[in-house]
Amino acid sequence: MTILLAGDVGGTKTILRLVQAEQTDSARLPSLKTLYEHTYSSRDFPDLVPMVRLFMDQAKDVIGEVPLPESACFGIAGPVVHNASKLTNLGWVLQVEDLQRSLQIPLVTLINDFAAVGYGVLALPPEDICTLRSGQPDPTGAIAIIGAGTGLGQGYVIPQRVGYRVFATEGGHTDFSPRSELEYQLLRFLKERYDLRRVSVERVVSGMGIESIYLFMRSRGGAKESPEMAEIFQTWQQETGKEEKTVDLPSAISRHAQNNRDYLCQETMNLFVRAYGAEAGNLALKLLPYGGVYIAGGIAAKNLPLIQQGDFLEAFDDKGRVSKAIAQIPVHVVLNPRVGLLGSALCAAQLQN
Repeated sequence: MTILLAGDVGGTKTILRLVQAEQTDSARLPSLKTLYEHTYSSRDFPDLVPMVRLFMDQAKDVIGEVPLPESACFGIAGPVVHNASKLTNLGWVLQVEDLQRSLQIPLVTLINDFAAVGYGVLALPPEDICTLRSGQPDPTGAIAIIGAGTGLGQGYVIPQRVGYRVFATEGGHTDFSPRSELEYQLLRFLKERYDLRRVSVERVVSGMGIESIYLFMRSRGGAKESPEMAEIFQTWQQETGKEEKTVDLPSAISRHAQNNRDYLCQETMNLFVRAYGAEAGNLALKLLPYGGVYIAGGIAAKNLPLIQQGDFLEAFDDKGRVSKAIAQIPVHVVLNPRVGLLGSALCAAQLQN
């Protein structure tokens, strides 16, 4: 048995988890048992080291002994270059060698938070997954991950003889490709409103994308805004540029769309879901991930009824003469919001191999 430390490090909050891992001969992945977990406000600490030290003290009180992790992995909401990462919103500078020395943990690694999601999808139990299409999975095939949230993450997983290799990409910054006259109008709207030479797919398939699509739909004047949504939108406009906000516009739009309370919100989310499905299908074409496509990120799980209604898979499969190449690829929605933390634990376990 091995004791591991996993972390999901973000600009607002950081979640730390102490894990006991046990490798069995019959399974490619180790079994993981959570010993202790706690969430901290990232801004309450000058660095990750004092946070981890506090966590260890608290864990000792719970499990009755001083935890001695043999390895640790921290998923970082930002780029990791040469075993180091700078969290812009916090001013933290994390370096693997410093963490190993200060925390006295022999093996430490830093990975991008979406790479952590890539590890995490491998160990999700059935109840943490909603399958849109079972397809014909190949256990030796590549796995694709795409996740819309604040931005649009994309990555892939390659099975190895022992464990897996996970690769993050910058696929969310590829060009947005309109598929209908309405989407061409959206492209022109985004270029003009934000003075852009090109529009990335992330500007459409993300939380800010939902905002932008709503602004576009509203500008067309074809669908009336409900009084409740009009009030929410007015408050959102007044709070633009402020640090403290009372309105989460994308959440309000998706909530009203799911409750059938606002036609403009429904049209917004319909366009969003089609664009999301199309981009997931584009990723599938590039990778041919016969191990499956996993839709991660908070938006899909929170809008599951809209994703399940059919437009997502229809757009996913609509690839002209090569549609058959991806028609049997399994497609799943990740429901577990802690998937990145689970992935960090699996990555820490793999450091032992």
